[in-house]
Amino acid sequence: MNTASPTSAAPSAPTAHLGGKYLTFALGREEYGLEILKVREIIGLMEITCVPRTLPHIRGVINLRGQVITVVDLRSRFGMPSVETTDETCIIVVEYLQAGRKLNTGIVVDCVSEVLDIPGDKIEPASALVECAGTGFILGLGKVGQSVKILLDIDAVMAGPSVQENTQSCQAA
Repeated sequence: MNTASPTSAAPSAPTAHLGGKYLTFALGREEYGLEILKVREIIGLMEITCVPRTLPHIRGVINLRGQVITVVDLRSRFGMPSVETTDETCIIVVEYLQAGRKLNTGIVVDCVSEVLDIPGDKIEPASALVECAGTGFILGLGKVGQSVKILLDIDAVMAGPSVQENTQSCQAA
């Protein structure tokens, strides 16, 4: 006899809404993912014009088919050491929201991997330890085979303080 009520459903995972397609890329040995709908295009590394007195993680600007795009060094943004560029180093042009406006920015990454369809039930929320490290820009942790992809909220990455500022405020607490 089935005692389960037909109206009672299993509670949905807190990350179920995060399931979908992600463009994955690497910074060093770590793999990250961006929601595919936030990605406008992927371009090879090109000449970047430096802009004086900008934040350390801002590499400068590029002229992309007549549109001036700010370029962010994601390694620097995350407080990672810089490395030499390679043939695989590229710029992912992303669209994000800031103060209700849609903006395009390029992010420099070591290499692009692939587009993955990650179901919501394979995405874990960031743990309390990870959140304490000042990483509110993490949507979740995608489990793909035996690996973990760090899924980024690009709006929060672009809007929030740098990792160094977050770390200092976390240590002061």
